[in-house]
Amino acid sequence: MDHHAHSILRTPPRDLNEFRGLFSESADPRQWPHVATTIMYQRAVELLAIELGCEPREEAILRRRRGSDPLQYASELLRAAGADVLLLDEGYPPASEALSTVEMGTLAGCPAYPVLRLETLPTNEDGGLHEHSLTRVAAARAAGYVALKTVVAYRGGLDLEALAPATRARLLDALEANRDSGDPLPVQIHTGFGDPDLLLARADPSYLKPLFERFAETSFVLLHCYPFIREAGWLASVYPNVFLDLSLTIPHVSRPAAILAEAVELAPLSKLLYGSDAVRTPELYLLAARAWRAALAEVLGALLSERAAERGAALILRKNALALYRL
Repeated sequence: MDHHAHSILRTPPRDLNEFRGLFSESADPRQWPHVATTIMYQRAVELLAIELGCEPREEAILRRRRGSDPLQYASELLRAAGADVLLLDEGYPPASEALSTVEMGTLAGCPAYPVLRLETLPTNEDGGLHEHSLTRVAAARAAGYVALKTVVAYRGGLDLEALAPATRARLLDALEANRDSGDPLPVQIHTGFGDPDLLLARADPSYLKPLFERFAETSFVLLHCYPFIREAGWLASVYPNVFLDLSLTIPHVSRPAAILAEAVELAPLSKLLYGSDAVRTPELYLLAARAWRAALAEVLGALLSERAAERGAALILRKNALALYRL
């Protein structure tokens, strides 16, 4: 179960450099040639070539992509990733540029459920959440959403006391509306690295300690976490309402097993969720799935008996998310 991902773009990349940019968090085309030299990208070319039956060169993969029906190509890779449930943040890419949640589920051959991004909700003139937005949060579960998500890390960081008053008020109002619904949805929170418009030092999940205590009946999932893997693992080890994933971190880091090993130093295996954070392009779904499985086999296989390692992998890859999101 891929508990955190995004839709893919309707329009394929125009050239090789744009294709490389799909594997980067940078929106600056001048950075994209450097993507080709990353460990992640070079491994991706090798894996995709095997999966697609072409030469292990990026040009060959792009030719294979262009020579295929875009939806059929996406479906091939989504199904090869092996997820049988998808949770999709509908806040990005823009709906006008991306496939719908229903279309993604059809291509992947599995149920797909939407996640409501809080930052997409309308605000009042004073910057606070519109009353309609609070009503929508409270009714999100009934409307078919399985989680809420916030990218407040991009809006000033995770230290709530340092946020602009309106930004802090919007977040707290939404969390209160979710709590007061009587059946709060899990809340996914972007932490750690991502697009270059955040200040990384302010995306440390340790700042969220007061939030976890204030909303003790709400489950929170720390997304991405890199480089604050140990901080996130500690939070999950002491707060019953805190979970974490390594989406985006895996497959982008060059040593997924080393990062996973850091996460399970303290975090209970029942608190770690599989997520790809795949976005814009279907290749990332497959790359994340393969990298996660290899890392789990290496790390859990070295730390536990074969039977215990299999149980732990089943928790991380499926059972934890099914229970948390009540699916």
